[in-house]
Amino acid sequence: MIGKTISHYRILEKLGEGGMGVVYKAEDTRLKRTVALKFLPLAVTEDSDARDRLVREAQAAAALNHPNICTIHQIDEVEGQTFIAMEHVEGETLRARIRSARLDIAEALDIAAQVAEGLAEAHAKGIVHRDIKPANVMVTAAGRVKIMDFGLARTAGGVQLTRTGTTVGTVAYMSPEQARGKNVDHRADLWSLGVVLYEMLTGQRPFKGDHDQAVIYSILNEEPEPVSTIRCEVRSELEQVLTGMLAKSQTSRYQSARDVLTGLRGLGEELEPRTLVSGAPALEPRPSIAVMPFVDMSPSKDQEYFCDGMAEEIINALTQLEGLRVIARTSAFAFKGKSEDIREIGRTLDVATLLEGSVRKAGKRLRITAQLITVSDGSHLWSERYDRELDDVFAIQDEIAVAIVERLKTELTPQERKRLTGDRQVDPEAYEAYLRARHYLHRHAPSILRDPQQQEKVIELFQRAIDGEPDHALAWAGLADAYSFLCRWVSPERYCTKARAAAMKALELDETLAEAHTAMGRVYLGADFNWEAAKREHVRAIELNPGSAVAHGEYGMHLIWEGWLDEGAAEMRRALELDPFDYFTNGAVGLFLLYARRYDEAFERIEPMRELFPGDDFVERLAASCYVRKGIRLDEAIATMERLGFFGVGLGTSYVAAGRRDKALEHIARLEEEKGRRHTYMIAVTYAALGDCDRALEWLEKTQVMDPRALTQVNSDPEFDLLRPDPRFQDLMRRAGIPSGQLKVLSE
Repeated sequence: MIGKTISHYRILEKLGEGGMGVVYKAEDTRLKRTVALKFLPLAVTEDSDARDRLVREAQAAAALNHPNICTIHQIDEVEGQTFIAMEHVEGETLRARIRSARLDIAEALDIAAQVAEGLAEAHAKGIVHRDIKPANVMVTAAGRVKIMDFGLARTAGGVQLTRTGTTVGTVAYMSPEQARGKNVDHRADLWSLGVVLYEMLTGQRPFKGDHDQAVIYSILNEEPEPVSTIRCEVRSELEQVLTGMLAKSQTSRYQSARDVLTGLRGLGEELEPRTLVSGAPALEPRPSIAVMPFVDMSPSKDQEYFCDGMAEEIINALTQLEGLRVIARTSAFAFKGKSEDIREIGRTLDVATLLEGSVRKAGKRLRITAQLITVSDGSHLWSERYDRELDDVFAIQDEIAVAIVERLKTELTPQERKRLTGDRQVDPEAYEAYLRARHYLHRHAPSILRDPQQQEKVIELFQRAIDGEPDHALAWAGLADAYSFLCRWVSPERYCTKARAAAMKALELDETLAEAHTAMGRVYLGADFNWEAAKREHVRAIELNPGSAVAHGEYGMHLIWEGWLDEGAAEMRRALELDPFDYFTNGAVGLFLLYARRYDEAFERIEPMRELFPGDDFVERLAASCYVRKGIRLDEAIATMERLGFFGVGLGTSYVAAGRRDKALEHIARLEEEKGRRHTYMIAVTYAALGDCDRALEWLEKTQVMDPRALTQVNSDPEFDLLRPDPRFQDLMRRAGIPSGQLKVLSE
């Protein structure tokens, strides 16, 4: 097969062979990418069941789009040979990794959590893998996990291709119900993942035997040896998680991959300082950096936008590397123009290194200096000066990024190195217009939300960059970002269509732009109310740029609105870690804490925000909502809500919390007089606060007809906790297409 062309795939080399497939590395000659091709072995090409399995694998995996699941591109048949074209994953199987060395506990937990992430996506689509084992899990050099081989997958509503009473899967990893040949559901995958986690931690399987029947007997009748007796540093909390995954009864087992994920993530946060064996070396901390705003050394001092743009471009390049923690622009630039000590900046941002630089620009000539500094002692790890033409600006940025990576000893995958050193051309005037637009957008947030003139100005600047260079994908992504920002916070009717068009153009020019995927995610939810499509875009944005605080924050809010509070909290923590001073990230965290019913924590988060963003309307409204939830400073909360506008969200509930039911009813009457479609949700909220469930449901029904986008937050809003058990509320949620999540109403 080597060297042969099948359809438009040129076979390069053989990657592996198993009982149900031969896999080759190939070049897609049309799209110029490397893929993997999986063929049936010649010995089974006439087996209809084998062909059905191959087709089923393609159909099951093709229905999924998740960074922890191998992507299927195509299934085809040429000259009687059926094959699947799939993503080519550079790395090794988990089976090979386990055999080579015992895994660190933190690494084992991370791998298991990523598998659980992929399974959660599959299970949400009604797909059960049924053959989770180390050989079907790939781990890339960057630590990304990919679930492979959906050949035994079963799809809800699909044709039953195995007889009841027969076993499918690999015996050592079968759940008890699989071993008995019974019908299985998604909980079988959770058992198999428990077996895999046990093996990663101990190097051996929990259920043993000299032959298959002996292994099945062990699965059905015996308990595994406690992990802590094999590996003494394993704590009881981890044992409990494994017990929940390996419960023989389906009803006693974890009930969802999301539940497993929550347990694993909790262990991941707590284990690191406690799992080191006495005398063993500590794990190396992940390299971290803050890129400070470059200083304008130009004679006329009019190049601030260019200096900020240089630093931001370097930040954006570095955030795409998985092994490096990069502080986002907003937080790094909080020290702009200040004479803070390097050690204080490092302590505040929790980073080990800083990049400082300066720009002197005269016409089209540039002089750029950059130095990488160790925070602990102020020593220089690297410094360089560049005297170039403006046309070379991208090359300079690439050289600086590569130098940083080399000095911090971060390993690059081939894809990451290519991304850092891509051959990019620049039209100087269009690029300057783009930098001016980004600079304006950052400089005027959040006031841009309230000023139509500023909104038009930022759009005009991005459009000017596009007019100068129509194929500049970053400029289109910037315009999409600006429009989607305004779509979310200002006017969906006015901006969603424009945001969609700009994002689609950016993706057409460069599918790898995380900003464009984030913008599309906002559009899918804000304009189309398409939760699944929005989630796919947010996940893709994180996959492309794992260091983007915006991508993590947007995905976090999406999960919270779906009702996945713990998972959303994990994303919000990541966003805050990357950008601790950002206005929108802090606001989103404050909102999350209110939605999670964690009112004391919300108070502790929101009060400092009032000092960080004094007088900001959104922050003041958050603070007032927090007071209402805690039952404190109610007069102040009411005064704030009234000052911010009678028709603002929260005024009615403030009246109810203060015992002023007459004012709450008066508030409803005025909202009804206005007959604005956006008032229906506020009326429903106020009736819910009053305890009038029938009228609250009546107005939610009106909202579903008149302004369905307003229902985005209904799944998380504490005001509707009284309605949640009501079948009418549950039916409304179903008809509105709102995911139910696993919202747990928490008491203080």
